[in-house]
Amino acid sequence: MSVEHVISRFRGGFPPGHTEVTREGEARLDTGVDFGIHRFGSDESFEEKHPKETAWLLLDGEADLDWDAERAGVRRASLFDEAPTALHVPGGTRVALRTHARGSEWAVVRAANERRFAAKLFRPEELKPEYRGEGLVQGTSLRNVRLIFDDTNRPEANLVLGEVVNYPGRWSSYPPHHHPQAEIYHYRFTLPQGYGHAELGDEVYQVRSYDTIKILDGVSHAQVSAPGYGMYYIWVVRHLPGNRYTGFRFTEEHQWVLDPAHQGWQPRKAVP
Repeated sequence: MSVEHVISRFRGGFPPGHTEVTREGEARLDTGVDFGIHRFGSDESFEEKHPKETAWLLLDGEADLDWDAERAGVRRASLFDEAPTALHVPGGTRVALRTHARGSEWAVVRAANERRFAAKLFRPEELKPEYRGEGLVQGTSLRNVRLIFDDTNRPEANLVLGEVVNYPGRWSSYPPHHHPQAEIYHYRFTLPQGYGHAELGDEVYQVRSYDTIKILDGVSHAQVSAPGYGMYYIWVVRHLPGNRYTGFRFTEEHQWVLDPAHQGWQPRKAVP
C-alpha cells in the first residue's frame, strides 16, 4: 500500500459545482468507479442524461428531484442521525434537480453498465439500520451499517452502495475483512478536527473529513474513530465481471471476536 491510496487533497472542503475524486479507467489505482461530490447553491437547477449507471446520494440540504416521469422532494440535515436518501438510475436516464434556499450537497457515483433497469429513489423510511458488533468484544465494534443497495435488491447494477456511522472511539469494518472487488470509502466527522485511522493490510492511515480511500487487490481493511469524534463514511463496491460482490471474508486470526462467549481480556479492576 502507499499514500496514493488516500485522497486527502480536499480537506478544506469541496467547492461549488462538481468535483471529481476518482474516475473509472484512471491510470493509477483504478477502482472502476467515478466518485465525486456535487455542491449546489441556493435555488440552483441542474439536469443531465448521463450514459453511465449513476447513484445520487444526498448528504445535506433540500431539493426537488425529477426522473423519468416521477418527482419527489428530498431533504437531509444530518449524516449521523438521519437515514440516507439516494436516487439510483440506469444510463441514459434524465435526472433534473432543483435545490431550495440553503442549497444541497450530493455524492455522485457512476460506473459503466449496459444493462437497463428501473430507476428507484431509496427513501429513509425504507432503509433500516443494521447495528453490527452488538454484544461483541465489550461493545468496542458497535456501529450502524446502512445498506442502500447491493446484489440482492439491484441485481442489474454494477455498483453496491451504503453508509456506516462509526461511533466515537470504536471500530467498524471489524474484524478486518477482504474481498476481491475494489471499494471506496469517503469520510466525514462530527467536528472539523475529527479524525480516525484506516487500515489497509499492515498499513495505517489517518483519515479526516472529505478524505477518500481506495481499497484494491483484496487487501484486508478495518477502521477506528478517535474518541470524541463520530465518523461517517460512504462505501462503494464495484462488481467484477463474472465475480459480483456478495459479501466478504474475515481475516482468519481475528474471527474469534465474532463469538459472544469470548469478550476478550478485561481489567480485573475498573480503571477510574
